[in-house]
Amino acid sequence: MSIPDASVMNVEKIDLSQIRQFSSFFLDYISQKDTLQPFYQHFPELKNFQPQLEQKQFSQAQRKDLHAVLTEQYKPIPSFPQQQIDSLLQENTFTVTTGHQLNIFGGPLYLMYKLVTVINLAEALKKQYPNYHFVPVYWMATEDHDFAEINHFHLFGKKYEWTTQQKGAVGRMNPAEINAILDSLPEKLPLFEKAYLENKTLAEATRSWAHELFGEQGLLCIDADHPLLKSQLKDVIRKDIFESITYTSVSHTSEQLKKSGYETQVNPRQINFFYLDQGVRERIVQANDRYEVLNTPLSFSADELNQLIEEHPERFSPNVLLRPVYQEIILPNLAYIGGPAEVIYWLQLKALFDALGIAFPIVMPRNFALFISKTYQKKLHKLGILPADLFLEENDLKRKLVEGMVEEPVQVQQEQQEIEKAFQSLVEKALLLDKTLEGFIKAEQQKTIKSLENIEKRLKKAEEKNQETSISQLLNVKSKLFPNGGLQERTDNFLNFYLNDPQFITTLLQSFDPLDFRFQILTEDDQS
Repeated sequence: MSIPDASVMNVEKIDLSQIRQFSSFFLDYISQKDTLQPFYQHFPELKNFQPQLEQKQFSQAQRKDLHAVLTEQYKPIPSFPQQQIDSLLQENTFTVTTGHQLNIFGGPLYLMYKLVTVINLAEALKKQYPNYHFVPVYWMATEDHDFAEINHFHLFGKKYEWTTQQKGAVGRMNPAEINAILDSLPEKLPLFEKAYLENKTLAEATRSWAHELFGEQGLLCIDADHPLLKSQLKDVIRKDIFESITYTSVSHTSEQLKKSGYETQVNPRQINFFYLDQGVRERIVQANDRYEVLNTPLSFSADELNQLIEEHPERFSPNVLLRPVYQEIILPNLAYIGGPAEVIYWLQLKALFDALGIAFPIVMPRNFALFISKTYQKKLHKLGILPADLFLEENDLKRKLVEGMVEEPVQVQQEQQEIEKAFQSLVEKALLLDKTLEGFIKAEQQKTIKSLENIEKRLKKAEEKNQETSISQLLNVKSKLFPNGGLQERTDNFLNFYLNDPQFITTLLQSFDPLDFRFQILTEDDQS
């Protein structure tokens, strides 16, 4: 893999516990706390991928199905990644995977962080295990139906939103309406114009732009909404619907976690599948001896539903708990890279994987970062604030600013002492000449000290005024770097940086270490 030169970056790493944005559950996992060790197989370290390689079972038949689907899905891509797809037919090829919704224009910045992390992990594994080949995979959440979560993005402080009457799985939606957003943007974006205007589904469009950005690094995007892949899920569908294996296993694990003091992320249902068809993705529920699809007239007996599973498994869509199971069934996968919430709910699933006889993958967090441009870096430097200081509580941050800006606090103690000494000398002289002058001199001393106190107050007011300006400047910088009080990566779109620096993605690829679970502050190296 060849990565072009990127912008020179300074990277500062700080412990995630200092960020004050992550749950104790997540922090305990990455610190390998003993109480959580029963809920995963191997902790994400390079040495632990060897036993994971040995445990992962993936047949040649499964490889052929995966190869066929990816070949079909990538056929419209001009620079068809044939060699990477063909490698999946080899027994020594395995995948590492991250997953995410189909956020338009790449959504929040952390999607890019996920993709960079999984690419860099594959590269690190190739170096550690040269006899194997590792393919980074982006699992596109094409079956998700929560349109409101993916229909917008933030660029240069403005929110752009896609409105549509289309319903059902977002991956099947036609993205042509996004043309209205493209027309309203401050500049042309050929990458996304090509993706959204030349493809018939949002899944195809997402694969298009992801391949343009990361294809050279070997990333493959999979759309698991496919009959051939769903046929491998039949047994799990039946065990979930008719035997409640998911509900039983995950409920037991959730209780164990709660006894250990942890709040779980997701709750299992009696049935954890949706009915999926064009324009429809609705929950399946049992009502007496029938199985109904909510918000539709569809209803099945147990025999009818069982026949539907056999003939049309593609009409069954797993929920958040069973999507990981589906992933591990159809991919020769070793690890899953996710955000803090994903890592937590994966730890609820190990007992379910054990019950289904499926190897539990290594679960690892994505990289986390704050990008500070030269403009904001210079402002922070002028204010005497270090990038890591931005994670302090607001009052502590203000105090840090004031202490740093004032070389010597405004005080008149020394001047007062000198005045008192001078007046004492005058009193001593007066006593030798005329004792009645003592009262007069002391009264003048009090007037002088009072004037000095007034001067001190005026100086402090001037100091406070200067500090207020600096504090306002600092808080303004922080509001830009922490939109709505949250992490930059959860709001800002990557285009905020990519449009100013076309090597931004390359910078991330060169800066991130996928196995370093610290928060990274990236600042541009000012070479001027």
